[in-house]
Amino acid sequence: MHKICTPSILYFGTPVILISTINENGSFNAAPISSIFWLGWRCVIGISVVSKTSENLLRTGECVINLPSEDQVGMVNKLALTTGSTPVPKGKQNKGYRHESQKFEIAGMTPVESILVNPPRILECPVQMEASLAKVNLLAEDHEIQRGNILYIELKIVKVHMEESILMDGFPNRVDPDKWRPLIMSFQQFYGLGGQLQESALAQVPEELYRTAEFNSVQAK
Repeated sequence: MHKICTPSILYFGTPVILISTINENGSFNAAPISSIFWLGWRCVIGISVVSKTSENLLRTGECVINLPSEDQVGMVNKLALTTGSTPVPKGKQNKGYRHESQKFEIAGMTPVESILVNPPRILECPVQMEASLAKVNLLAEDHEIQRGNILYIELKIVKVHMEESILMDGFPNRVDPDKWRPLIMSFQQFYGLGGQLQESALAQVPEELYRTAEFNSVQAK
């Protein structure tokens, strides 16, 4: 029997990415994101307006979308409650985030030069996609309080790098789904294509803190 339910978040299982950008001083930033989908060689991400990643992306118009496999879960988890923004935005303060300027160093990530964009690729990630900014949109424009807080950004993929170990034998441009083991975020926890891999640091944040100003309006209908 189905029940009426009011979850604070609707993350039913999406791949985790590490999006790398360049800070205004030339240093590197990287942030884990799981609000993402692809259509063809276009990618759409959902991201807070006040994040360092969105600031860098809007300023430079480029980034690299790095896809970790389940083998990089520990690396991703080290970045889960960090932000390149200083001071730390109030919403992130409430969730326990801290400022961190040395993202690559604390996560043990190796920057690799990209070909068509300036932000670095992350060597450890089996998939690396160089991307340019195509369009910026506001989420929840119909809601007076929520409007302007979250962006959904269309990115154009301009160059794809794949680790040979995940490619299909005899097909240099195809990923073998039996070899590719993506890292999945489902309701704040990390999973592979099997069982849960590791307790997520992000799960320390109470789900209720993700309720947006739009929530009460939805419930009133």
